[in-house]
Amino acid sequence: MAPSFGTSGLRGLVTELTDDLVTQYVQAFLATRPTCDRLFVARDLRPSSPEIADVICRAAQGAGVDVVDCGAIGTPALALASMGAGAAAIMVTGSHIPADRNGLKFYVPEGEISKADELAITAAYRAGTRRGGGVAGTRTALAEAEPLYVQRYIEGFGAGALTGLRIGVYRHSSVARDTMERVLRGLGAQVVSLGHSDVFIPVDTEAVDAQTRAMLVAWCAEHQLDGVASTDGDADRPLLTDATGKVIAGDVLGVLTARVLAAKTVVTPVSSNDMVRRCPEFETVVLTRIGSPFVIAEMEKATDPAARCIGFEANGGFLLGFDAQINGPLSALPTRDCMLPIIAPLYAARQAGRSMAELVADLPACFTAADRLQEIDREKAGVFLSQLIEDADARAAFFAPYGVISRVDLTDGLRVDFEQGDVVHLRPSGNAPEFRIYAQSGSETRAKSLTDTVRGDVAARLGMTG
Repeated sequence: MAPSFGTSGLRGLVTELTDDLVTQYVQAFLATRPTCDRLFVARDLRPSSPEIADVICRAAQGAGVDVVDCGAIGTPALALASMGAGAAAIMVTGSHIPADRNGLKFYVPEGEISKADELAITAAYRAGTRRGGGVAGTRTALAEAEPLYVQRYIEGFGAGALTGLRIGVYRHSSVARDTMERVLRGLGAQVVSLGHSDVFIPVDTEAVDAQTRAMLVAWCAEHQLDGVASTDGDADRPLLTDATGKVIAGDVLGVLTARVLAAKTVVTPVSSNDMVRRCPEFETVVLTRIGSPFVIAEMEKATDPAARCIGFEANGGFLLGFDAQINGPLSALPTRDCMLPIIAPLYAARQAGRSMAELVADLPACFTAADRLQEIDREKAGVFLSQLIEDADARAAFFAPYGVISRVDLTDGLRVDFEQGDVVHLRPSGNAPEFRIYAQSGSETRAKSLTDTVRGDVAARLGMTG
């Protein structure tokens, strides 16, 4: 399968991300930014990432662009540095997918690329558009990007904000594992390092597997933790548990974080937990298609600072759209970030003298679950989903075991609401051979059971074992 472009970048098998292909995409990107004279570059910890990053740097230099090499740091740390410098950026990462795959995330000086930017880059690539070279660009290292990101949160929340909390950090192969520990320690928490790996482990914070969940529970009990924190491979998605090791869903972290920030306008994909629409403190809630470019596009419409606009994805990636003030200033960072939706809920729990579990229990009772089928036949999945969308009888027959359909939403994929209150949402991934299954119910057990059952039925329809 050829590499695919979408959701802020390029992604594919490492064997397909040849030097020529990467160079052509870098040149196409730079051709769409004719005034860009600097490019920030960073990478995750995949074995293939250093070499791909080097190809990017040489391609940019060949186009006459000065390169700032930030090394191995998280995507939000790269974005903070590049946006602060008014420069474009490219992150080498495959996020949560296995190490035999990798990708490029593109950033313009204003932040993540938009859908219009994606189309422009694709068109330039297909047309073979190149940016003139001339004098070769320079290449310098920037060691300050990660400390800048760490200091952002210490200044915003205060050096003692998490004093008294004992937090485990599941290090695995997240590029931000050291960064996260520095931030938490800087905020006063006692940090316990857990699960360091020199082999890349693909952690999907939106669909945490049973073995990892059991490991998190065991760690909390063994080390008497108030929670375990982690991220996906490039640190734009959070993972946080309560003191029992139970994973708190990303969209729930989003709601808790929005409350800490006193947000008034919330932008989030249609796949997010409906509880966000049941919180009276949020004056406006806008639902979008899945993907940060869609979230950002809606956030950009909230131009009045009084709107106090934030965005978050169902996976927990959080976008701060205004300059906030907590114990200190926290400037806007409208790109997916893992750190804020980890710190803010822990801070809220400590301020209230309550546990994370108690804080979550106070939210409107609405539970979600998510899972995925991997290595799908994308063509077959597309045909299957199109049939459910276009044929009402086929849709009713497939969903009959789950209840009577009351509403269908086609904002992104197929979301089906049932009369008894359950929700099932089906959607193929836009940049990986995966099929996502989301479910929602008034009972946590029911949401998980519904996800498992639907996953099995979808797998059977796609000719997979599940």
